[in-house]
Amino acid sequence: MKRVLILGGYGHFGSLISKALAGQDHVRLLIAGRSLQKAQTLAAALPQTPHAPKAVALDIHQDFAAALQSLAPDIVIHTCGPFQGQGYHVAQACIAAGCHYIDLADARQFVAGIDRLHPAAREKNISVISGASSVPCLTAAVIDAYLPRFRHIAEVDMGISTAQRTNRGLATTAAVLGYAGQPFDAKIDGHLQTVYGWQGLVRRRYPNIGARWLADCDVPDLALFPRRYPGIDTIRFRAGLELAPLQWALYALAGLARAGLIPPPNRYAETLLKLSRLLDVFGSETSAFHVRLSGDGHDGQPVTRTFFLLARLGDGIHIPTIPAILLAKRLAQGDALPRGAMPCLNLITLDDYLAALRPLAIDVHRP
Repeated sequence: MKRVLILGGYGHFGSLISKALAGQDHVRLLIAGRSLQKAQTLAAALPQTPHAPKAVALDIHQDFAAALQSLAPDIVIHTCGPFQGQGYHVAQACIAAGCHYIDLADARQFVAGIDRLHPAAREKNISVISGASSVPCLTAAVIDAYLPRFRHIAEVDMGISTAQRTNRGLATTAAVLGYAGQPFDAKIDGHLQTVYGWQGLVRRRYPNIGARWLADCDVPDLALFPRRYPGIDTIRFRAGLELAPLQWALYALAGLARAGLIPPPNRYAETLLKLSRLLDVFGSETSAFHVRLSGDGHDGQPVTRTFFLLARLGDGIHIPTIPAILLAKRLAQGDALPRGAMPCLNLITLDDYLAALRPLAIDVHRP
């Protein structure tokens, strides 16, 4: 039996991971957060066999290393975002305690820089895995699955369109707003070029749901993929909100922030989240994800392949949690993952990812 500590275990993503791991033969859940009452409420609602989940009051910013030593988990899953601006003290405490570490970070610098902990993690013979989420895990898995069909890939265009009636959390909203109007690099036409968060609006058409607006977003893929796939000329990632007026409003806020006319919009995250929820009646529960690859086939002819996921009934929220769930199960069952600190690449195949999604209301379009 492995003790799995979920930081933010009753939160936006943590509760889904807690539910997925509860009742596993090899897992004893420790559900942690700043509110002991919320942790206890979730723990009581989960299966009590074969091992009853335990609720823990814990703040990652208050004597975390000491709390970790006391709890003695075998695996820690870190869901307490936003990861933009966070340091590595949680991962470093896990290394010191000798327990495996997995996070759901989607912050570019955080995930791309995790390898600085590699020597210490390798010395302790543990796995420290960052970015166990849709980006960069799922996006890389899709590209890897399609690579054999191309002689050369000229462009990879990736995007996520979030359903209006998705159960979105404050931490995720703050992270999204954190880079609105901020400059970052993306590889375009073979060179690094500056783009701006939530600018560069485009429309992408998805099967069965029509076109949605997307805009440039800063994700780990933009730092990791130019090194991982050096032959690809253009690598872009965009995201968007289902309702066009909200997307246009975010575009305008980003423009004002870019011009220095307003502070970074993430300081208004709570207010903006409440306002956006007032429009839920006009939206749906369908989120969309795509990866479009364009280039030349082995016969020299142009080839374009687009992979789509359409998540209905609000099930899109589950997609980012799949890598952490799969990796935690493998570690709990004694599977050997690579030791050291690394982004979540080469650890989960597209087939494994899609198999985990099958019980959900998620349609796969895989040409």
